[in-house]
Amino acid sequence: MNEEDMSQQVQDQINRLQQLRTSLQMIMQQNQQIEIKLKEVEEALEELDKTNAKTPIYKSIGSVLIRSNGKKEVINELKSTKESLDLRKDTLNKQEGRTREKLNELQSKVQNALKLKNKVEV
Repeated sequence: MNEEDMSQQVQDQINRLQQLRTSLQMIMQQNQQIEIKLKEVEEALEELDKTNAKTPIYKSIGSVLIRSNGKKEVINELKSTKESLDLRKDTLNKQEGRTREKLNELQSKVQNALKLKNKVEV
């Protein structure tokens, strides 16, 4: 492999490395958003546990508050939302792990290629 081909290959790997870093940042941001939503759902469930069955409960739909049909219905909706968020969080955590692995692997390849290139130049 001549120096020009190697240089292009290293440049391609560096570009891929940057793409992986950007992808990892996006995954981490999504994970943070899921964490915030999960915390909100958990806090809502805790507050609902403190209320009695006759307490009127409202839920937000867009910018409107609508009275719900009961505590049980809202709790079931929140639990369903929590399950979905937990599943999404697990998926994002796995995706983050795979992306980190690829990132570390590619970073090592790039570093080795650059060291090799520097040795050839010297």
